[in-house]
Amino acid sequence: MKSLVVRCARRPSPLLVCALAALPLAAIAATAPGQKKEEFATAAPYAILIEADSGSVLFEKAADQATPPSSMAKLMTSEVVFHELTEGKLKLDDEFQISEDAWRRGGAPSHTSSMFAPIYSRVRVQDLLTAAIVQSANDACIALAQGIAGNETAFAMKMNERAKEIGLTGSNFTNATGLPDQGLKSTVRDLAKLAQYLIKTYPEFYKYYGEKEFTWNKIRQQNRNPLLAMNIGADGLKTGYTEDGGYGLVGSAERDGLRLIVVVNGLKSEKERGEEARKLLEWGFHGFETKMLFAEGQIVGEARLFGGEQMHVPLVGQDVIALMVPRGSNDRISAKVVYNGPVLAPVARGQAIGKLRVSRGDRVALEAPLIAAESVGRGGMARRALDAMGELVIGLFRSGASLASAPASARRAGNPQL
Repeated sequence: MKSLVVRCARRPSPLLVCALAALPLAAIAATAPGQKKEEFATAAPYAILIEADSGSVLFEKAADQATPPSSMAKLMTSEVVFHELTEGKLKLDDEFQISEDAWRRGGAPSHTSSMFAPIYSRVRVQDLLTAAIVQSANDACIALAQGIAGNETAFAMKMNERAKEIGLTGSNFTNATGLPDQGLKSTVRDLAKLAQYLIKTYPEFYKYYGEKEFTWNKIRQQNRNPLLAMNIGADGLKTGYTEDGGYGLVGSAERDGLRLIVVVNGLKSEKERGEEARKLLEWGFHGFETKMLFAEGQIVGEARLFGGEQMHVPLVGQDVIALMVPRGSNDRISAKVVYNGPVLAPVARGQAIGKLRVSRGDRVALEAPLIAAESVGRGGMARRALDAMGELVIGLFRSGASLASAPASARRAGNPQL
C-alpha cells in the first residue's frame, strides 16, 4: 500500500503532543511525476475557498491577513442573535425600539444602508434581523445590539465572546454594523469559518441569507449579494464595502450535494467582487473531488494516557474524515495528530482529545476533531507512579500518538527519545 510517513518537530512543547505515522494515500489521485497543475489565480488580494462540510481548504491567498470586514461583520451580529434565539433568551416577535442613536448613525440621516425605520418606532426582531441580512441595514443592527445588550459596546463584547467560542482567532469586533473603526478586523479564513458555522448550526435561520428582497414599511430593497442572481446554486451570505476595506463578499453555493464557501475582500468594484467570487466557486465545483481518508468509526490513531488502566486510548473522527483534492493533482499529502498532553485518565468515550491536521503541499487543507473511541478508567497506584516517573525522567509525553496502520519503525522514527 502506498503511504507517506509523517514526522513532527524534534523538540515539541511538552504540552503539545504530535502524532507521527503513515497515512494511507492509495485512494488519493496523483498525476505522473513531473506533471504540475496550475493553481487558480484571482484578482482578490485576500481570498479563501473551502468545502462547507469538512472545512477542506481548496484555495487561499493571504487568508490570515487581518483586514476591515466592513458589512461582512454583520455575520457575527446575526450569529449572536441566532444564538440568543436558540437559547430562548429572545423571540422573533419581541420588539426593540429604534433609538435616536440607531436612527442617526444607521438610519436615513446616516446615508448608509438602512431599513429606514422611523425614530422611536418599535420593530419586531424578525424584521430587524431580515433587514440586517438582506438590506444590510445599519439601523436594524444597532437596534438589535441595543435591545439585546443595552448598548453597542456591550454587544460587541458578546460578539467577541461568541467568536472565541466558535474558534475565530484573527478577528476583533467593535460594533454591530461593520462601519469603519480602527479596532475592527477579521480575516477571510475567519469569515469562512463563521459562514460554515452558521450553515451547520442554524439551518432554520440560514434561509434568510438567500432571500432576494425584503419589503418593510412599503419600502422594497434588493439583496446586495450578486451571486444570488447568477444561477450557480448560491443561497448566501453577505457583501461588504468600506473605503479602507474595499469590496468584499462571503458567499456559499451548493451543487449536486456539494457546498462550497468563498470569501474575497479588498477588491476594487462591486462587479469585480462578484466575478472573482463566482470564478472561485466554479473552479472549485469543477476542479476538485472528495477522497475519504477515514470512515466513520475507523481508528485514526492513539493518544498516550497518564495514569490510565491502559497506556493508550484509540482516537476516531466525529464523522467521516474526507479531503477535497484537485483532480489530476500531484500535491504531497501529509497528516499528523495534535493534542494537548499529557491526557489524564479517566477518559470517557466521545471525549474530545485533539485533531487530525492534514496538509496538501505546504498548506493546511483540513483540520478534523478527534475523540476517544472508548472509555478508559484510572489505573492503579503502581501504574500512576510509573507514568509519573516517565513524565519526569524520560519525557515520555513528548511523542504521543501514531496514525492507524503506522508500522512500528515509523513510530520510532518520529520519537527519537524512546
